[in-house]
Amino acid sequence: MDELPSADAAIVAAAVDDLAERLAVATEAVELVEFERVTWNDGSLGCPQPGMMYTQALVDGSRTVLEVDGVTYDYHAGKDDKPFLCENPKLKPGSDPPATTPGYDY
Repeated sequence: MDELPSADAAIVAAAVDDLAERLAVATEAVELVEFERVTWNDGSLGCPQPGMMYTQALVDGSRTVLEVDGVTYDYHAGKDDKPFLCENPKLKPGSDPPATTPGYDY
């Protein structure tokens, strides 16, 4: 993957640190698969939780995909750029995307 701008690299580093701590592995064991700036369709940031209500407004943020031992982990972030592990991301191939990537026309 190409060198990320410092703001994006900080998001990735925070996600890597969190995942390494969760899995009790060295940060070097965590591989970056993908990073993208996105605009989420609502305040759930692509990670809706049952019983919760979310703002129905577009939210700029990011999506980071990490991998450890062949298992991928999705981290989402909003305007605050603080990534969180999304265990059930609302990103399924063939469905309406919950996010848009700037510059990409759906």
